[in-house]
Amino acid sequence: MSNDDLTHENFDFRGFDVPDLKAVTMASSSDGDQSKQPKTKHDDASKNRKHGKKKSKSDARSKKRAGTGKTSESFDDYEDYEGREAVGKADKKASKDRPGLFAPMTLREVTVRNRIWLPPMCTYSSFARDGRPTPFHYQHYVSRAFGGFGMVIVESTAVAPEGRITPCDLGLWEDGQIDAWRWIVDGIREAGAVPAIQLNHAGRKASTGCFAVGYDGQSVPEEAGGWPTMAPSEIAFGGLHTPRALSVDEIHGLVGAFAAAAGRASAAGFQAIQIHAAHGYLISQFLDPLSNERDDEYGGDLTGRSRFLVEVVDAVRGAVPEGVPVLVRISATDWAAGGWDLDQTIALSKVLKEHGVDVMDVSTGGIMSGVSIPVKPNYQVPFAEQVKSKADIPVTAVGLITKPKQAAKILAHGEADAVEIGRAALRDPYWPLRAANKLGIPSTEVPYAPQYVAGAY
Repeated sequence: MSNDDLTHENFDFRGFDVPDLKAVTMASSSDGDQSKQPKTKHDDASKNRKHGKKKSKSDARSKKRAGTGKTSESFDDYEDYEGREAVGKADKKASKDRPGLFAPMTLREVTVRNRIWLPPMCTYSSFARDGRPTPFHYQHYVSRAFGGFGMVIVESTAVAPEGRITPCDLGLWEDGQIDAWRWIVDGIREAGAVPAIQLNHAGRKASTGCFAVGYDGQSVPEEAGGWPTMAPSEIAFGGLHTPRALSVDEIHGLVGAFAAAAGRASAAGFQAIQIHAAHGYLISQFLDPLSNERDDEYGGDLTGRSRFLVEVVDAVRGAVPEGVPVLVRISATDWAAGGWDLDQTIALSKVLKEHGVDVMDVSTGGIMSGVSIPVKPNYQVPFAEQVKSKADIPVTAVGLITKPKQAAKILAHGEADAVEIGRAALRDPYWPLRAANKLGIPSTEVPYAPQYVAGAY
């Protein structure tokens, strides 16, 4: 596979072993109340397709496992997904009542004009290494807003300088950075989209290289601008430097750092805040028993491991106006035995809903290197559907969603409340406008800026 096929939003699959795109066993939690899932094989299905053999209906049903609360590790290929016949008369009728891609969505006091959102995708382009955005960021985000996206979620923005993934990450760790954001936020809003921002601390995956720094996939040495890293426990990620374990006082300080960054984001004009609890960064490291071996109140069972995130949510919720939505990005599984899984994700999502979280942005992976991940179109959508149905909370779906009909079907089938278009949006800032044309939606019902009406499809 090419490097382009192994990168998705702000999670980089490079360094993961995915030669055969085989799924792994859904891990049971260390709490002892999760049932183990058997491994499934992709090879037989692939051989059958090669030799022209049709899959039986029972095979398709076994992969779906609908309504069991557990997600199969081997999902249907997109060709099967797109070619699915009716989902039953009741589902067909229900799909007509479900909102389409261009239906507005209201979260607290914010109305998003449609359900095609731009996910946070790292660009590593704060070249002065001061966390401040540049004209590049204005062009990058405002062009997608003009392109018709409903919500534009700005990439991973560090709540502390040592929380940056790379030295060139964006930041909101000091008040002096607020003004640098205002023109970008204003530009996004003037183009009709909702400006949102993802707040993050990279933990043990901080101080890594990028195209602008070098040391790609490695820890940046201190003489080249790197810094020591921190984590719940002294466990390194892959070949990166071993972090030091955080003290309880430091954890409390980081809760405050998230809250302060959220307050700055609100002061800059952002209308929604996303907390990054996915992809193996600091909050994710606390959640996962494979990276959290603490024996204090921030470790142990699910309640202890999720305490940091819940405290961050409460602090952020208290730092922004009541009408500002709070989103959480979560990895529904880390694809590794004994680690974070879907059942824990559902349980946590129920708790987060009670603490004021408005939307779960459901992704997967990132906590462990050397695991197999079945990267293909829609591969993460079933996780979003399970969180939506079992935790009764709005969700967004990600995972190689690139085609208009593909995105529309996810909403029609009730699998998500909004879709996030990542890599395809890097190729085409006007993806929503083109999608509307492909779906036969009149240009008068599509969010064209007045300056671009003359060029409407």
